[in-house]
Amino acid sequence: MMNHTFQDVFDTYNWDETLASIQNKTAQDVEHALGKSKRDLEDFKALLSPAAQPYLEQMAGLSQAATKKRFGNTIQMYAPMYLSNECQNICTYCGFSMTNKIPRRTLNDEEILKEVAFLKAKGFDHILLVTGEANRTVGVSYLKNAIKLIKQHFSNVTIEVQPLDQEEYELLIEEGLYAVLVYQETYHRDEYKKHHPKGKKSNFNYRLDTADRLGKAGIHKIGIGALFGLEDWRADAFFTALHLRYLEKKYWKTKYSISFPRLRPFSGGLEPKVEMTDKDLVQTICAFRLLDEDVELSLSTRESEVFRNNIVHLGITSMSSESKTNPGGYTVDPQTLEQFETSDERSTEQVTDMLKTNGLEPVWKDWESFS
Repeated sequence: MMNHTFQDVFDTYNWDETLASIQNKTAQDVEHALGKSKRDLEDFKALLSPAAQPYLEQMAGLSQAATKKRFGNTIQMYAPMYLSNECQNICTYCGFSMTNKIPRRTLNDEEILKEVAFLKAKGFDHILLVTGEANRTVGVSYLKNAIKLIKQHFSNVTIEVQPLDQEEYELLIEEGLYAVLVYQETYHRDEYKKHHPKGKKSNFNYRLDTADRLGKAGIHKIGIGALFGLEDWRADAFFTALHLRYLEKKYWKTKYSISFPRLRPFSGGLEPKVEMTDKDLVQTICAFRLLDEDVELSLSTRESEVFRNNIVHLGITSMSSESKTNPGGYTVDPQTLEQFETSDERSTEQVTDMLKTNGLEPVWKDWESFS
């Protein structure tokens, strides 16, 4: 069955049974998982479980050692650059949701280059381009033009935009696109529908199969994740890991990254259905590192200064700094509404100083492309 996708694997799992399986793991299961050098998804369940909480210090030590062995004492630095807050979707948790009566803005070429100049002056060489999901305003032709403008200035261009068809990804890869981040938000079908009632994003299956389309298009790197808080974080973390394992096996030439966004306030505010505490997030990050020594783990400025200071040794390999989550937020128009509130508002210089104090080297560029 050559044309199967992750959806075929996903449909063999039941959410409630999976969550119960995680909740029922024992201390013995946790110790067994910690004692192994190669861990499977059952071990991952144990490391995510309530039974693993007394073992958090041991998990953190193993996670730190595994990260240092594979990535050294480095943290990859990147910056998000929001190109547009136009959106045709209704999402209950997002400031860009179509129902929010906010001024909409899409950057033109001149404004894009202004933002580029600011981020280059800060030292960034990895850029993440973000838009709302609006095919008519920021469709493939807009993205193609933006990548063409930007790739001359950055060695690595990543996008986080609406899911596209395989042929559209192929066009953008030809233009110089390196990586795509696409988060399922939650892997719980019913809960997903509740939070995405209108717009193309309401199609759960199309979003679920986006990473397959990217793999077939030959993208260098795919980033996946869930928005923790929409549903039970343990189950969402498990399904993210299941997705990762499937992708690594099928598209083995591609690199992968996981992000850990927690539900954050926006204009209109949605409270998390299931709160993920700082301790829970540490447990999840360490569990992912112990499952997979090669996957890149990323942490954004959604998290607090104190939390980010304390997590840098425990599994994270890339961080953003000084992020603005509104289009033109660095130089053009700081007043437009942000997609969500950032928590760590330190300057890039302050964040890199913190990393150096912790014995870590901020990395701005990690590879050279040759044409």
